[in-house]
Amino acid sequence: MNLFTLLGSRFPVRVQVRGSRIWAALVIVFCSSLLVAQRGALPGDPLPGLTPVEFEEFRLGLDDFLEVETTEEGLGPAFNGTSCAVCHSVPAVGGTGAIAEVRAASRGPRGEFVALDPSGESLFHLFSVPSHSCQPVIPAAATIIARRVPIPLFGAGLVEAIPDETLLALEDPVDRNRDGISGRAAIVTDAATGERRVGRFGWKAQHATLLSFGADAYRNEMGITNDVFPQEMAVGISPDRMRICDRLPEPEDIRDPRTGRRGIDNFASFMKLLAPLGRGSVDDTVRVGEQVFAAIGCAACHTPAIETGPSGNPLFHHQMVPLFSDLLLHDVGTGDGIQQSAGAPEEIRTPALWGLRFRRPLQRRRADLLVRSWSGTPAACALAHLIECP
Repeated sequence: MNLFTLLGSRFPVRVQVRGSRIWAALVIVFCSSLLVAQRGALPGDPLPGLTPVEFEEFRLGLDDFLEVETTEEGLGPAFNGTSCAVCHSVPAVGGTGAIAEVRAASRGPRGEFVALDPSGESLFHLFSVPSHSCQPVIPAAATIIARRVPIPLFGAGLVEAIPDETLLALEDPVDRNRDGISGRAAIVTDAATGERRVGRFGWKAQHATLLSFGADAYRNEMGITNDVFPQEMAVGISPDRMRICDRLPEPEDIRDPRTGRRGIDNFASFMKLLAPLGRGSVDDTVRVGEQVFAAIGCAACHTPAIETGPSGNPLFHHQMVPLFSDLLLHDVGTGDGIQQSAGAPEEIRTPALWGLRFRRPLQRRRADLLVRSWSGTPAACALAHLIECP
Protein backbone atom coordinates (compact mmCIF):
# COMPACT_ATOMS: atom_id res chain seq x y z
CA MET A 1 0.00 0.00 0.00
CA ASN A 2 1.28 3.46 -0.91
CA LEU A 3 2.49 5.76 1.86
CA PHE A 4 -0.11 8.41 1.04
CA THR A 5 -2.89 5.82 1.21
CA LEU A 6 -1.61 4.63 4.58
CA LEU A 7 -1.72 8.16 5.92
CA GLY A 8 -5.07 9.00 4.36
CA SER A 9 -3.50 11.65 2.13
CA ARG A 10 -3.12 10.06 -1.29
CA PHE A 11 -4.68 13.30 -2.43
CA PRO A 12 -3.53 16.58 -0.91
CA VAL A 13 -4.83 17.41 2.56
CA ARG A 14 -5.38 21.08 3.22
CA VAL A 15 -4.31 21.75 6.80
CA GLN A 16 -5.77 24.98 8.15
CA VAL A 17 -2.96 25.78 10.57
CA ARG A 18 0.46 26.37 9.03
CA GLY A 19 2.25 24.92 12.05
CA SER A 20 0.19 21.74 11.83
CA ARG A 21 1.07 21.46 8.17
CA ILE A 22 4.78 21.61 8.90
CA TRP A 23 4.50 19.00 11.65
CA ALA A 24 2.45 16.78 9.36
CA ALA A 25 5.13 17.10 6.69
CA LEU A 26 7.85 16.20 9.19
CA VAL A 27 5.97 13.09 10.31
CA ILE A 28 5.30 11.99 6.74
CA VAL A 29 8.90 12.52 5.65
CA PHE A 30 10.14 10.52 8.66
CA CYS A 31 7.72 7.67 7.97
CA SER A 32 8.56 7.84 4.28
CA SER A 33 12.26 7.38 5.03
CA LEU A 34 11.53 4.29 7.11
CA LEU A 35 9.25 2.73 4.53
CA VAL A 36 11.54 3.49 1.60
CA ALA A 37 14.42 1.88 3.45
CA GLN A 38 12.33 -1.25 3.81
CA ARG A 39 10.92 -1.67 0.31
CA GLY A 40 12.00 1.11 -2.08
CA ALA A 41 9.77 3.71 -3.70
CA LEU A 42 6.28 2.80 -4.82
CA PRO A 43 4.54 4.57 -7.71
CA GLY A 44 3.70 8.13 -6.72
CA ASP A 45 6.09 8.37 -3.77
CA PRO A 46 8.33 11.43 -3.34
CA LEU A 47 12.09 11.02 -3.33
CA PRO A 48 13.26 9.67 0.01
CA GLY A 49 15.03 12.15 2.26
CA LEU A 50 13.09 15.31 1.40
CA THR A 51 13.42 18.25 3.76
CA PRO A 52 10.16 19.66 5.17
CA VAL A 53 10.39 22.56 2.71
CA GLU A 54 10.89 20.18 -0.22
CA PHE A 55 8.01 18.04 0.91
CA GLU A 56 5.76 21.10 1.03
CA GLU A 57 6.84 21.92 -2.53
CA PHE A 58 6.05 18.35 -3.54
CA ARG A 59 2.65 18.56 -1.85
CA LEU A 60 1.80 21.86 -3.54
CA GLY A 61 2.86 20.36 -6.85
CA LEU A 62 0.73 17.28 -6.34
CA ASP A 63 -2.19 19.52 -5.44
CA ASP A 64 -1.87 21.45 -8.72
CA PHE A 65 -1.22 18.26 -10.66
CA LEU A 66 -4.59 16.92 -9.49
CA GLU A 67 -6.55 20.15 -9.84
CA VAL A 68 -9.33 20.04 -12.42
CA GLU A 69 -9.17 23.26 -14.42
CA THR A 70 -12.21 25.25 -15.51
CA THR A 71 -12.86 27.84 -18.21
CA GLU A 72 -12.85 30.52 -15.51
CA GLU A 73 -9.23 29.54 -14.78
CA GLY A 74 -8.26 29.49 -18.46
CA LEU A 75 -9.05 25.97 -19.66
CA GLY A 76 -9.15 25.82 -23.45
CA PRO A 77 -10.47 26.95 -25.76
CA ALA A 78 -8.87 23.76 -27.15
CA PHE A 79 -7.47 21.10 -24.83
CA ASN A 80 -6.69 17.40 -24.34
CA GLY A 81 -7.35 17.09 -20.62
CA THR A 82 -8.69 19.06 -17.68
CA SER A 83 -5.79 18.24 -15.36
CA CYS A 84 -2.27 16.85 -15.48
CA ALA A 85 -3.46 13.70 -13.72
CA VAL A 86 -6.01 13.00 -16.45
CA CYS A 87 -3.13 11.98 -18.70
CA HIS A 88 -0.57 10.96 -16.05
CA SER A 89 -2.29 8.56 -13.64
CA VAL A 90 -1.20 4.95 -14.36
CA PRO A 91 -0.18 3.21 -12.14
CA ALA A 92 -0.24 6.36 -9.95
CA VAL A 93 -0.26 10.13 -10.35
CA GLY A 94 2.79 11.00 -12.44
CA GLY A 95 2.63 7.85 -14.57
CA THR A 96 1.33 7.24 -18.06
CA GLY A 97 -2.31 7.22 -19.22
CA ALA A 98 -4.85 6.13 -21.78
CA ILE A 99 -5.40 9.46 -23.58
CA ALA A 100 -3.23 9.71 -26.69
CA GLU A 101 -2.17 13.10 -28.00
CA VAL A 102 -2.84 13.45 -31.74
CA ARG A 103 -0.41 15.10 -34.16
CA ALA A 104 -0.84 15.48 -37.89
CA ALA A 105 1.15 16.71 -40.89
CA SER A 106 1.68 15.84 -44.53
CA ARG A 107 4.53 14.85 -46.83
CA GLY A 108 5.84 16.92 -49.70
CA PRO A 109 6.67 15.64 -53.19
CA ARG A 110 10.06 14.35 -52.02
CA GLY A 111 8.62 12.78 -48.87
CA GLU A 112 9.67 15.70 -46.68
CA PHE A 113 7.73 16.83 -43.62
CA VAL A 114 5.20 19.59 -44.32
CA ALA A 115 3.39 21.25 -41.44
CA LEU A 116 -0.32 21.95 -41.81
CA ASP A 117 -0.02 25.30 -40.06
CA PRO A 118 2.34 28.23 -40.78
CA SER A 119 3.55 28.07 -37.18
CA GLY A 120 4.93 24.59 -37.79
CA GLU A 121 2.70 23.15 -35.05
CA SER A 122 1.38 19.62 -35.47
CA LEU A 123 -0.81 19.18 -32.37
CA PHE A 124 -4.56 18.77 -32.92
CA HIS A 125 -6.57 18.93 -29.71
CA LEU A 126 -9.20 16.35 -28.88
CA PHE A 127 -11.63 18.68 -27.12
CA SER A 128 -12.80 22.29 -26.93
CA VAL A 129 -15.01 24.41 -24.72
CA PRO A 130 -18.55 25.38 -25.81
CA SER A 131 -19.49 26.66 -28.38
CA HIS A 132 -16.66 24.59 -29.91
CA SER A 133 -15.99 27.20 -32.57
CA CYS A 134 -12.28 26.92 -31.75
CA GLN A 135 -12.06 23.15 -32.13
CA PRO A 136 -9.06 22.24 -34.32
CA VAL A 137 -9.95 19.85 -37.14
CA ILE A 138 -7.42 17.74 -39.01
CA PRO A 139 -7.65 18.83 -42.66
CA ALA A 140 -8.02 16.44 -45.56
CA ALA A 141 -4.48 17.31 -46.67
CA ALA A 142 -3.05 15.39 -43.71
CA THR A 143 -1.16 12.26 -44.72
CA ILE A 144 0.57 11.67 -41.37
CA ILE A 145 -1.39 10.95 -38.22
CA ALA A 146 0.61 10.25 -35.06
CA ARG A 147 -0.72 9.31 -31.64
CA ARG A 148 1.50 9.64 -28.58
CA VAL A 149 0.72 8.20 -25.16
CA PRO A 150 2.00 10.12 -22.13
CA ILE A 151 5.51 9.32 -20.92
CA PRO A 152 5.75 8.54 -17.18
CA LEU A 153 7.35 11.27 -15.07
CA PHE A 154 8.77 9.13 -12.26
CA GLY A 155 12.35 10.15 -11.49
CA ALA A 156 12.20 13.19 -13.79
CA GLY A 157 14.23 15.34 -11.38
CA LEU A 158 17.14 12.92 -11.60
CA VAL A 159 16.95 13.01 -15.39
CA GLU A 160 17.02 16.82 -15.30
CA ALA A 161 20.15 16.67 -13.10
CA ILE A 162 22.18 14.78 -15.73
CA PRO A 163 24.71 17.27 -17.17
CA ASP A 164 24.51 18.24 -20.83
CA GLU A 165 28.17 17.27 -21.17
CA THR A 166 27.37 13.70 -20.14
CA LEU A 167 24.76 13.33 -22.86
CA LEU A 168 26.99 14.98 -25.46
CA ALA A 169 29.70 12.46 -24.60
CA LEU A 170 27.26 9.62 -25.36
CA GLU A 171 26.32 10.83 -28.84
CA ASP A 172 27.91 9.54 -32.03
CA PRO A 173 25.85 11.05 -34.84
CA VAL A 174 28.02 9.76 -37.71
CA ASP A 175 28.88 6.41 -36.09
CA ARG A 176 32.60 7.06 -35.80
CA ASN A 177 33.15 3.90 -33.78
CA ARG A 178 31.30 1.81 -36.43
CA ASP A 179 29.08 -0.01 -33.98
CA GLY A 180 25.99 0.73 -36.06
CA ILE A 181 24.63 3.23 -33.51
CA SER A 182 24.35 6.88 -34.48
CA GLY A 183 22.41 8.60 -31.74
CA ARG A 184 22.62 12.37 -31.41
CA ALA A 185 21.82 14.84 -28.68
CA ALA A 186 18.81 17.09 -29.25
CA ILE A 187 20.12 20.65 -29.00
CA VAL A 188 17.18 22.89 -28.14
CA THR A 189 16.58 26.42 -26.93
CA ASP A 190 15.10 26.21 -23.46
CA ALA A 191 11.93 28.29 -23.57
CA ALA A 192 12.22 29.33 -19.93
CA THR A 193 15.81 30.62 -20.02
CA GLY A 194 16.66 31.11 -23.69
CA GLU A 195 19.78 28.95 -23.23
CA ARG A 196 20.93 26.33 -25.72
CA ARG A 197 20.71 23.02 -23.91
CA VAL A 198 20.51 19.29 -24.53
CA GLY A 199 16.87 18.22 -24.63
CA ARG A 200 15.78 15.16 -22.66
CA PHE A 201 12.03 15.37 -22.00
CA GLY A 202 9.31 14.42 -24.45
CA TRP A 203 9.01 12.00 -27.37
CA LYS A 204 11.48 14.08 -29.39
CA ALA A 205 13.59 15.28 -26.43
CA GLN A 206 12.15 18.71 -27.16
CA HIS A 207 12.64 20.12 -23.67
CA ALA A 208 15.72 20.42 -21.48
CA THR A 209 14.11 21.51 -18.21
CA LEU A 210 11.06 20.51 -16.22
CA LEU A 211 9.85 24.10 -16.03
CA SER A 212 9.65 24.37 -19.82
CA PHE A 213 8.28 20.84 -20.15
CA GLY A 214 5.46 21.52 -17.69
CA ALA A 215 4.74 24.98 -19.09
CA ASP A 216 4.47 23.53 -22.59
CA ALA A 217 2.00 20.89 -21.38
CA TYR A 218 -0.05 23.50 -19.48
CA ARG A 219 -0.53 25.51 -22.67
CA ASN A 220 -0.69 22.64 -25.17
CA GLU A 221 -2.68 20.05 -23.24
CA MET A 222 -4.96 22.29 -21.16
CA GLY A 223 -4.90 25.54 -23.10
CA ILE A 224 -3.66 27.55 -20.12
CA THR A 225 -1.12 30.16 -21.16
CA ASN A 226 1.75 31.06 -18.87
CA ASP A 227 4.90 33.17 -18.64
CA VAL A 228 6.89 30.64 -20.71
CA PHE A 229 4.23 30.03 -23.38
CA PRO A 230 2.03 33.15 -23.29
CA GLN A 231 0.11 32.66 -26.55
CA GLU A 232 -2.88 30.36 -27.09
CA MET A 233 -2.31 27.57 -29.60
CA ALA A 234 -4.94 25.85 -31.74
CA VAL A 235 -4.01 24.82 -35.27
CA GLY A 236 -6.28 26.31 -37.93
CA ILE A 237 -7.91 28.84 -35.60
CA SER A 238 -7.46 32.46 -36.65
CA PRO A 239 -6.43 35.12 -34.11
CA ASP A 240 -9.79 36.88 -34.53
CA ARG A 241 -11.74 33.73 -33.75
CA MET A 242 -9.42 32.92 -30.86
CA ARG A 243 -10.17 36.29 -29.27
CA ILE A 244 -13.88 35.44 -29.40
CA CYS A 245 -13.36 32.01 -27.85
CA ASP A 246 -10.89 33.12 -25.18
CA ARG A 247 -11.60 36.43 -23.49
CA LEU A 248 -9.24 35.99 -20.54
CA PRO A 249 -6.06 38.07 -20.55
CA GLU A 250 -2.77 36.25 -21.09
CA PRO A 251 -1.03 34.69 -19.31
CA GLU A 252 -3.76 32.77 -17.53
CA ASP A 253 -1.41 31.07 -15.07
CA ILE A 254 -0.88 33.76 -12.43
CA ARG A 255 1.00 33.63 -9.14
CA ASP A 256 -0.81 32.44 -6.04
CA PRO A 257 -0.83 35.44 -3.68
CA ARG A 258 -0.34 33.12 -0.69
CA THR A 259 2.73 31.27 -1.98
CA GLY A 260 4.04 33.52 -4.77
CA ARG A 261 4.21 30.45 -6.99
CA ARG A 262 2.74 29.86 -10.43
CA GLY A 263 1.13 26.63 -11.50
CA ILE A 264 4.14 25.88 -13.69
CA ASP A 265 6.43 26.25 -10.65
CA ASN A 266 4.36 23.70 -8.77
CA PHE A 267 4.36 21.27 -11.70
CA ALA A 268 8.14 21.50 -11.94
CA SER A 269 8.54 20.86 -8.20
CA PHE A 270 6.26 17.82 -8.27
CA MET A 271 8.08 16.26 -11.21
CA LYS A 272 11.50 17.11 -9.80
CA LEU A 273 10.79 15.51 -6.43
CA LEU A 274 8.85 12.49 -7.72
CA ALA A 275 10.77 9.30 -6.99
CA PRO A 276 11.70 6.82 -9.72
CA LEU A 277 10.01 3.43 -9.54
CA GLY A 278 11.95 0.90 -7.54
CA ARG A 279 13.35 -2.04 -9.44
CA GLY A 280 11.61 -5.39 -9.12
CA SER A 281 13.22 -8.45 -7.59
CA VAL A 282 16.44 -9.52 -9.34
CA ASP A 283 17.00 -13.27 -9.57
CA ASP A 284 19.21 -15.50 -11.72
CA THR A 285 16.77 -15.34 -14.66
CA VAL A 286 16.85 -11.55 -14.62
CA ARG A 287 20.65 -11.54 -14.46
CA VAL A 288 20.81 -13.83 -17.50
CA GLY A 289 18.41 -11.49 -19.28
CA GLU A 290 20.70 -8.58 -18.47
CA GLN A 291 23.59 -10.44 -20.09
CA VAL A 292 21.52 -11.11 -23.22
CA PHE A 293 20.39 -7.46 -23.23
CA ALA A 294 24.02 -6.34 -23.41
CA ALA A 295 25.18 -9.11 -25.76
CA ILE A 296 22.68 -8.33 -28.53
CA GLY A 297 23.33 -4.58 -28.36
CA CYS A 298 20.24 -3.25 -26.56
CA ALA A 299 22.43 -1.44 -24.03
CA ALA A 300 24.07 0.58 -26.82
CA CYS A 301 20.99 2.84 -26.80
CA HIS A 302 19.22 1.79 -23.61
CA THR A 303 22.14 2.79 -21.39
CA PRO A 304 21.51 1.02 -18.06
CA ALA A 305 22.49 3.98 -15.87
CA ILE A 306 23.74 7.56 -16.18
CA GLU A 307 25.21 9.65 -13.37
CA THR A 308 23.94 13.06 -12.37
CA GLY A 309 26.38 15.92 -11.96
CA PRO A 310 27.48 17.88 -8.89
CA SER A 311 24.67 19.52 -6.95
CA GLY A 312 24.23 21.38 -3.71
CA ASN A 313 21.24 19.14 -3.05
CA PRO A 314 22.33 15.64 -1.93
CA LEU A 315 19.22 14.18 -3.57
CA PHE A 316 20.75 14.97 -6.97
CA HIS A 317 24.49 15.04 -6.24
CA HIS A 318 26.32 12.37 -8.28
CA GLN A 319 23.42 9.92 -8.19
CA MET A 320 23.22 6.94 -10.54
CA VAL A 321 20.04 7.09 -12.61
CA PRO A 322 19.09 3.56 -13.82
CA LEU A 323 16.76 4.70 -16.58
CA PHE A 324 17.93 2.37 -19.40
CA SER A 325 18.13 5.18 -21.96
CA ASP A 326 20.81 7.42 -23.45
CA LEU A 327 18.18 10.19 -23.92
CA LEU A 328 19.47 10.67 -27.47
CA LEU A 329 17.60 10.85 -30.76
CA HIS A 330 17.80 7.78 -32.98
CA ASP A 331 16.35 6.85 -36.35
CA VAL A 332 15.58 3.14 -36.03
CA GLY A 333 12.42 3.08 -38.12
CA THR A 334 10.13 3.86 -35.19
CA GLY A 335 9.67 7.61 -35.64
CA ASP A 336 6.14 8.93 -35.99
CA GLY A 337 6.77 11.11 -39.04
CA ILE A 338 6.46 14.36 -37.08
CA GLN A 339 9.28 16.92 -37.10
CA GLN A 340 9.47 18.68 -33.74
CA SER A 341 12.15 20.93 -32.32
CA ALA A 342 15.50 19.21 -32.96
CA GLY A 343 13.87 15.85 -33.69
CA ALA A 344 13.63 14.82 -37.34
CA PRO A 345 10.44 13.07 -38.54
CA GLU A 346 11.83 9.56 -38.21
CA GLU A 347 13.81 10.16 -35.03
CA ILE A 348 12.66 9.38 -31.53
CA ARG A 349 14.24 9.76 -28.13
CA THR A 350 15.36 6.42 -26.73
CA PRO A 351 12.48 5.36 -24.48
CA ALA A 352 13.51 4.79 -20.88
CA LEU A 353 12.80 1.27 -19.67
CA TRP A 354 12.82 1.78 -15.92
CA GLY A 355 9.44 0.94 -14.40
CA LEU A 356 8.32 -0.75 -17.60
CA ARG A 357 6.67 -3.57 -15.67
CA PHE A 358 3.99 -1.07 -14.59
CA ARG A 359 3.20 -0.02 -18.17
CA ARG A 360 0.79 -2.70 -19.33
CA PRO A 361 0.00 -3.71 -21.99
CA LEU A 362 3.13 -2.20 -23.57
CA GLN A 363 5.57 -4.20 -21.47
CA ARG A 364 3.69 -7.48 -21.92
CA ARG A 365 3.47 -7.01 -25.68
CA ARG A 366 7.22 -6.49 -25.91
CA ALA A 367 7.90 -9.63 -23.94
CA ASP A 368 5.41 -11.64 -26.00
CA LEU A 369 6.92 -10.40 -29.26
CA LEU A 370 10.38 -11.41 -28.13
CA VAL A 371 9.22 -14.87 -27.13
CA ARG A 372 7.31 -15.42 -30.40
CA SER A 373 10.08 -14.07 -32.61
CA TRP A 374 12.71 -16.25 -30.97
CA SER A 375 10.47 -19.30 -30.65
CA GLY A 376 10.59 -19.24 -26.87
CA THR A 377 14.33 -19.72 -26.60
CA PRO A 378 15.88 -19.41 -23.12
CA ALA A 379 17.52 -16.15 -24.21
CA ALA A 380 14.15 -14.67 -25.18
CA CYS A 381 12.58 -15.70 -21.89
CA ALA A 382 15.49 -14.24 -19.94
CA LEU A 383 15.27 -10.95 -21.84
CA ALA A 384 11.53 -10.84 -21.24
CA HIS A 385 12.19 -11.19 -17.49
CA LEU A 386 14.66 -8.28 -17.63
CA ILE A 387 12.04 -6.11 -19.33
CA GLU A 388 9.66 -6.96 -16.50
CA CYS A 389 12.27 -5.98 -13.93
CA PRO A 390 13.47 -2.38 -14.56
